[in-house]
Formats: sequence, structure tokens, C-alpha cells
Amino acid sequence: MNSGDCSYIWQRQDWPHWRYDLPRLAGLLVKVHYTQGHLLGRMSDIGPGLRDVATLLVLTEDVLKTSEIEGEQLNPQAVRSSIARRLGVDIGVVAPSDRHVEGVVDMVLDATGSFNRALTTDRLFGWHAALFPSGYSGMSPIRIGNWRDDAQGPMQVVSGRIGRQKVHFEAPPASLLKTEITAFLRWFNADQEHDPIVKAGLAHLWFVTLHPFDDGNGRIGRAVGDMALARAERSTQRFYSLSAQIQKERHKYYDMLERAQKGALDVSDWLEWFLGCLLRAMQGVEVTLSTVLGKARFWQRWAATPLNDRQIKVINRLLGGFDGKLTTGNWAAIAKCSTDTALRDITDLVGSGLLTKSGAGGRSTSYLLTPPDKGRAD
Repeated sequence: MNSGDCSYIWQRQDWPHWRYDLPRLAGLLVKVHYTQGHLLGRMSDIGPGLRDVATLLVLTEDVLKTSEIEGEQLNPQAVRSSIARRLGVDIGVVAPSDRHVEGVVDMVLDATGSFNRALTTDRLFGWHAALFPSGYSGMSPIRIGNWRDDAQGPMQVVSGRIGRQKVHFEAPPASLLKTEITAFLRWFNADQEHDPIVKAGLAHLWFVTLHPFDDGNGRIGRAVGDMALARAERSTQRFYSLSAQIQKERHKYYDMLERAQKGALDVSDWLEWFLGCLLRAMQGVEVTLSTVLGKARFWQRWAATPLNDRQIKVINRLLGGFDGKLTTGNWAAIAKCSTDTALRDITDLVGSGLLTKSGAGGRSTSYLLTPPDKGRAD
């Protein structure tokens, strides 16, 4: 087949010999590696307990967002509880187990927590089976833990109404998958000349281009990319979520994938976007770290102050971000108690210096956590 007759990169004669302009990417790579090193260094300074809390926050977001990219909404409390159990982090009341949530969490944690293990066909099948424990995608039965067979026609990524659908991409036929996956896994597990961060971007694109399953290809492709990033960092702990950043930029993400899959084997444009997205994900994690460290400093400062369960619950809500003003009524709603009990709780904390009264008094009175440089903690 002549290259001029090719619609997709997997049809080209030079497939899958990736090319990219390394000098063009060099500046971004330097920034990514610097930010990566700064982030790992900062996390190493905060102690294992806080690292686990930070990892819990990041992984919860990662699991939620990798599913949200595909239009699937998971229960945040179920996800957080599932990850906390595996990390051994005490979060108090846990949500009931959800086998679908458990499957996504299993895949994400296996990809990053066991990054040193080879990526194999059986491992990919295990991830796929974990994503679809019922054997259905929505209302449709699918092949679980096996490659697609194209019995219903070629694997296509489409959008639009039936009858007016636009084909964005068509994957290689099922008859080629065994050969294609073998080549991909051999490349993924081998040491190459590629920068490990560049390899993560190539792995993501390559797997999604093969689209080997009936469903779940995007989520598994992102897990493959995260596994490559964990190998690059030599760390099982995750301190940023690439999936969360991709979700923010999902329209550009799909556009860049489509352009790469319909282009030549020079994927400089895709890698430039991927590296930029990764850098933004790393830079954005500063908010997460500030939240974790802020909570730690707060609880260390007030460790000697006796608090009941209601007070701890509301304070944690304030530390995690609370929209609106904290009034007696809001306290009662959050703590699930009477307004009289809420007022006693609040009065006690104002007396200890932990809370500061704000507002004109009466019904307009609200309360704030005392700034770190004020109040007493004796």
C-alpha cells in the first residue's frame, strides 16, 4: 500500500517506527524532568503518613477522572474508600464496596504499584475483566478479557446521531491484533533509546491506536501511560493525576489523538501536547500538596485541644474547602445535630481560640478557622 493511500498510521509501510523532533521537544522535556524532580523531592520531605494522604487524594481524582473522560460517573466516596483500604489510610466512615469501582481501582493501582512487572497479554486481560465485572458495557454484552473479534464490523471511533455519524478513526482489523499487540508489548517492556517520559506518550498513543478491546481502551491506554510514567519515576506513589488534566483538556486530547492517528509516523505534535499536558498536571498538584500540608500543620498546632467527633468532622470539612459561610445552621446540617448542640460545639471552639467569630451578630453571625499566626493552642 502506498503511503498516499493510507487513511491511518497503522496502514503505513513504516508502521510502527515512530519519529519525532527531539530538539523541538527538548525545552519541554527539561521542564517536565525538573518539575518531576522538584515534586518527588518535596514529597520525600513530608513523611510517609502525609505522602499516603497525598497519594489518596491524587489516586481518587485519577480514578474518577479517567472514567469521567469516557462519560462515566463513579461514586467519589466509594472510590476514596476503596483506595484508602488498599493504602491503609484511616478515613473514618467508609462507603459500601462497589465491584465496578473496585475494578477500576484495581487496574490503576496495579499499573502504578507494580510498574516493575512486565506488561503482558494476561495482565491486560485482567485489567479489562476488572473494568467490566458484569460482562456488559452498559446494556451490551462484550468480550471480557479477550481481544475484540469485529463480529459487528470494524472497530471505529464515531460521533453524532445514527445515520449522520462521523468516523474519527478506524482501528486495525481484529485479525492483526495478535501480531500488533505482540510488537507493542515487546517494545513496551524493552529498554530503548527513548526518553522514558517520551516513551509514556508513545505508549499511550500506540495502545489507543490499536484499540484492542470492545470497550475500555481509553482507560486501559491511560493506565499503560501511567505505568510508563511510574517506571520513569521509579516510584509506586502518585503525586499528580495526568487523567485529571486530560479530562480538563479532553476536547484537545481527542483532537490531538485523531490528528496523530490520521497523520504520518512523525508524532512531534502529539508528543508536544502530551508533554505540555503532563507538565500542567504536575504544576497543578501544588494545590493538592498545599491542602495536605495545610491540614497537617493545623492538626499539629491544635493536637492538644480536646475535640468531639462532630467538631472534627466539621473542621475537616472547612479544611477541605467549604462554600459559603459557617453558621450555626450549617454546622448542625453538616454534623447532623440540633442547632443547640451546634451552638455549644461552636462556643467551645471560639473559647479555645480555634474558631473566630465573624459578622454583625444574631442570625448573620458566622465563624472562621483562626489564621495560623493567631489564636492559642494550649
